[in-house]
Amino acid sequence: MEEQRKRKGGRIPKNNKRTHCVMVRFDDVEWARFLTLYEQSGVYAKAVFVKSRVFGETFRVIKIDKANVDFCEKLSSFHAQFRGVAVNYNQVVKELRCHFSEKKAMALLYRLESMTRQMMEQGQQIVALAKEARERWLQK
Repeated sequence: MEEQRKRKGGRIPKNNKRTHCVMVRFDDVEWARFLTLYEQSGVYAKAVFVKSRVFGETFRVIKIDKANVDFCEKLSSFHAQFRGVAVNYNQVVKELRCHFSEKKAMALLYRLESMTRQMMEQGQQIVALAKEARERWLQK
């Protein structure tokens, strides 16, 4: 506390300074292998990775399959579009009843209903494909 009062500014000194430095040199093959292990570990700094390896600490390897991530994102966005269509469907039915004669509204509703059936069939195919993809590629 007294040291802080004497100081006029700047960074507060650390209690446990890291003053010892070790240097390692790699050839090209070793450097490529080191970088591969470092990237697989997911650690934020190379120094932390080296310290954990030297002192025998365990580290995790996280592998992310970009294709599966893209597939899940597109499937989620497609599902959101289906929900949006459901909301618009109700609005279209209300507007048809208000602005058209009963005969014309029924003809348009029939076309809308047939398109909805086709969309439901495609939705079922998407769900089947998603289940197949999950069984095939996402096994743990």
